[in-house]
Amino acid sequence: MTGTDRSAEWLKAGGLRPTRQRLALAKLLVGDGLNRHVTAESLYALSSVAGERVSLATVYNTLRAFCEAGLVNEVVVDGSKSYFDTRTDDHPHFYWEDSHSLTDAPAEELEIACLPQVPAGMAVSRVDVVIRLRRA
Repeated sequence: MTGTDRSAEWLKAGGLRPTRQRLALAKLLVGDGLNRHVTAESLYALSSVAGERVSLATVYNTLRAFCEAGLVNEVVVDGSKSYFDTRTDDHPHFYWEDSHSLTDAPAEELEIACLPQVPAGMAVSRVDVVIRLRRA
């Protein structure tokens, strides 16, 4: 399967129409079949290097659409920095403070004994675990 075919199938799985911009950005995200953690800025830079003509605003809007379609998960670091993860199952992350990068942490080594009781009428939708790392 080509990167373009894989990207078109990915968009179809999310119920999104494969516009030129969506297809170009999807190919950068999932075209090779690997999982990625990107920021809007890093995806914009990748698209520029690849010769794709998309604005930073289009990258932000497209990543939002990918989130809403369940194709990527947003991982917020520091309240103002968002990473977008193409691996959408529940798993923890390492945030490397020195390089400002996000990677998957081994889920099988994480154990959460219990969660606090949620308010009446509410349900837990997701638990995000980001383990921040810095040089000792």
